[in-house]
Amino acid sequence: MTYHVSPSVLSLTKHGDRKSPVRPVILCGGSGTRLWPASRESMPKQFSRLVNPDTSTFQAAALRVADTPDFGRPIVLTYADARFIVAEQLAQCGVAADILLEPERRDSAAAVAVAAVHAARTDPQAVVLILAADHVIGDTEGFRQAVAEAAEGARRGMIMTLGIEPTRPARDYGYIRPGAGLEELPGLHTVERFVEKPDLAGAEHLIAEGALWNSGYFLFRADTMIAELEAHVPEVIGAARAAVDAATTDLDFVRLDAAAFAEAPKISIDYAVMERTTRAGVLPVSFPWSDVGTWDAVWQVLPQDAAGNAVR
Repeated sequence: MTYHVSPSVLSLTKHGDRKSPVRPVILCGGSGTRLWPASRESMPKQFSRLVNPDTSTFQAAALRVADTPDFGRPIVLTYADARFIVAEQLAQCGVAADILLEPERRDSAAAVAVAAVHAARTDPQAVVLILAADHVIGDTEGFRQAVAEAAEGARRGMIMTLGIEPTRPARDYGYIRPGAGLEELPGLHTVERFVEKPDLAGAEHLIAEGALWNSGYFLFRADTMIAELEAHVPEVIGAARAAVDAATTDLDFVRLDAAAFAEAPKISIDYAVMERTTRAGVLPVSFPWSDVGTWDAVWQVLPQDAAGNAVR
């Protein structure tokens, strides 16, 4: 299915130009079932050392947004059963974070809504970065520079995403077709359309047209995302607000209210907002990236011997 997004941009405000640190939000509620048995319910792939013998991909994601003034204190959204794994792995790499516990999995729209509401309590115009806990990025500085560039669009009211320049006609990724360039923001584009995972011929055609892989990384002002959720999926943002309002503190964790959170429909942020908004923007990036979603993807990011084997 192909989604069309208007190239028009609503109210690119200037009042968000102040350079406050970006607030990173690490989503780590997935179970990584395609990498069974190394990834399983009790120890999903984001907490395993599948790629690096020293750190999990979750720890790598946390370190990627640490030790730099460009990022504020991270927010980690995870499920309750993983709370001690998250706390232990953060302590191991020396990163302090707000840890919010989801009572159940309600897909990414609910998680993004909670993150926006939580960040807005401190600063309604906080720029939020949504990133996955299970991705591999081969260039930390390149990633940080891309976030800094995309954040300029977010400060002006855009919902930015990072579009990965394809290295192959992948059938396991969604695609983004960039639209017109954004005035006064070199390198940033509107989104012409989002395209779901294609077949091989479709992937080759999209790449020939200049389409990018959809990384799933989003940057937005908290108030912008809240407004878009209210416009398109009010039941999601309503449940998120209620879950945060009635949240309780348990040791170093914040438990979202279970009854309120359960009212959020199960829908991804792509379907809920990104395919509908007129504020979507994209920054093409070329740093090495993989979501290591399959064993083939794990093999691609590991060192290989002369026979093409990757052995740990």
